[in-house]
Amino acid sequence: MSPGRPLRTEDAGALVPAGFRTSVGQFSAQDGGVRGPSGADWADRLPRLLAEVLADWDLELAGEPRTGWTALVVPVRRDGVPLALKLVWPHIEARDEPLVLRHWDGRGAVRLVAADPGRGALLLEALDATRDLESVEVDTACAVAGGVLAQLHRPAPAGLRSLSDFARDQIGKLEAAQGLLPRRMVERTAGLVRELTSESACDATLVHTDLHYRNVLHSLPGSDRPDWLAIDPHPMAGHPGFEVQPLLRNRVDELGTGSTFRYLVRRRLEIVCEVAGIDEDEALAWTYVHTAMEARWAAGGDDTRGVSFNIALLKALDG
Repeated sequence: MSPGRPLRTEDAGALVPAGFRTSVGQFSAQDGGVRGPSGADWADRLPRLLAEVLADWDLELAGEPRTGWTALVVPVRRDGVPLALKLVWPHIEARDEPLVLRHWDGRGAVRLVAADPGRGALLLEALDATRDLESVEVDTACAVAGGVLAQLHRPAPAGLRSLSDFARDQIGKLEAAQGLLPRRMVERTAGLVRELTSESACDATLVHTDLHYRNVLHSLPGSDRPDWLAIDPHPMAGHPGFEVQPLLRNRVDELGTGSTFRYLVRRRLEIVCEVAGIDEDEALAWTYVHTAMEARWAAGGDDTRGVSFNIALLKALDG
């Protein structure tokens, strides 16, 4: 798009991948949890939204769009400065992203340049989308992630969802889903939730909750920013121990089997905790709870492989 030539809605539609329209279109308005549009309705409006935001913020297209589960990210420029425009389907996990990005103010996370929460639009500093922690040796990647988490952990601002409420709600649903997990695992999870949520520190810290290897990107070449920065937070007022689990459930093929699986799971957790300054016993407890939640979500999506993996992970974390 050239300066002074607004992008037409029909041209903007060509920038939205058909596969993304289909995947986000599977979400109902109820799935979003914020009384917003369904994924299908939002996807239908997305070309017009993209064209309008580009014009309103005086942005030029600067590359091919990328997509996540619920967001379209478009490389743009404004006054020659590279930026990234993110348009997000309204849902509860993304609701507070502008708030926490402002709170972090670029310390450990991508810097927010502008936000229009009503339209789910975020203008972000540009990072190198081709470089994440997926391709970094896993021990080093865990250490980098731990260092990022250490920067992100700060007192939670008012208004965030609380981990205590979330955990109690999730364990109630897990207990109601009889036969999903072995009974002893459900009982252990329920006991941990009661214990952990009774502590005052449970909801004290701003936590990302979805910091995995693809959600840490490298800064642009020549930038004066830190090398590695977090993106795509699903923020809560919570406990740092809840943060470790995404780094265990990704890059699964590198975990091996049997005793090797348990050793490497524990090694990842140990590295992250040491660098991030998280108590390892607390991280083990919260990771057990988080993994039981993941098992229930996998079952809800008929992901039998995911259920099996999370059961194996629960065993590795136990004792």
